[in-house]
Amino acid sequence: MLKLGVNIDHVVTLRQARYARTPGVVQEEPSVLAAARECEMAGAHSITVHLREDRRHIQDRDVALLRKELGIPLNLEMGNAPEIVEIACRTLPDYVCLVPEKREEVTTEGGLDVAGMQESIGATVRRLRGHGIKVSLFIDPEREQVAAAAAVGAEMIELHTGAYANLDGEARDEELGRLLEAGAQGLELGLQINAGHGITTGNLGPLLGIPGLAELNIGHHIVSRAVFIGLRAAVAEMLAAMAAGNPDGN
Repeated sequence: MLKLGVNIDHVVTLRQARYARTPGVVQEEPSVLAAARECEMAGAHSITVHLREDRRHIQDRDVALLRKELGIPLNLEMGNAPEIVEIACRTLPDYVCLVPEKREEVTTEGGLDVAGMQESIGATVRRLRGHGIKVSLFIDPEREQVAAAAAVGAEMIELHTGAYANLDGEARDEELGRLLEAGAQGLELGLQINAGHGITTGNLGPLLGIPGLAELNIGHHIVSRAVFIGLRAAVAEMLAAMAAGNPDGN
């Protein structure tokens, strides 16, 4: 069954817009835990949060709270930074997805260069797995990156679908072809195949053809839809689109 992980970073972006300088006050809202529970009640299979080094949205206390209270798995997105790795090893999320991180970017802009940083990423993967954490690497659909992800011992890859989402016509078809090839390669190497970034109910369909696709991680579109129809309904809407485009559950 194709699973849905919901990224709730932007729920916390809204909270931080008002309460970044007064954390923990009684009227602080919206609640990260309430948001996670809405997603869970709608049928989400996991919750994703990105603990950035600059703490622009998710805070350390949010990760600790979700780890303690969630009834579904917690996926922690993070850069390969010593401080954040230490937090992951203490908090013990179910999954970690290592992503590239730049202070100046608005959101994650591309895949991790695993091939160019095999030694440091491999050491982090081994450390996280030593704590019982399953590790995914967020990569562009490139043969050398898929091969490097397997070489460093990751159990999963998350294919970066942002380029696909931002293109149209022949350019989108070409990017889809790269995603399909990367999925097939990863599957042959024994990796679990996930995908995420820029996915909407409108562009979802062709992505469901990625070989071995096991999980989608989607945040911005779901939170954007939630502004108009509510978070539980937005998650249910995405799950329904996934089911409609993937009737066999493969």
